[in-house]
Amino acid sequence: MNNYNKLKHTTWECKYHLVWIPKYRKKIIYGQLRKYFGEILKELALQRESKIIEGHLMGDHVHVLISIPPKYSVSQVVGYIKGKSAIHIARTYAGKRHNFVGQSFWARGYFVSTVGRNEEIVKKYIKKQEEADRKIDQLELF
Repeated sequence: MNNYNKLKHTTWECKYHLVWIPKYRKKIIYGQLRKYFGEILKELALQRESKIIEGHLMGDHVHVLISIPPKYSVSQVVGYIKGKSAIHIARTYAGKRHNFVGQSFWARGYFVSTVGRNEEIVKKYIKKQEEADRKIDQLELF
């Protein structure tokens, strides 16, 4: 059966598919930042008692399947993750050739969709996202 999460007086299963982009949709999530960034997102989610189930970092956007307890709103958790990660990136990469300006790293807003019983479909979609983007880029060449 399903492994539901539990709070003191609540049994829950709240999963969301989230997508957000860097400011101006610049392709800046690559190399060292990409390797380092996945762990930061997981750690920040845990600080809000949330769990990133699946995630993929593209050059110009982030896909995440996340489980968020009902005591937090989606906007609280996303705001926390985006804000703290932007600050962390600015502190870590300040002084290097990248020009990250603290809280201006991410664009405003995000996409969210409830997952419901389609969790496996969403996981596959997130895993195959990079391959799909590559195919679209190749089609645009001709």
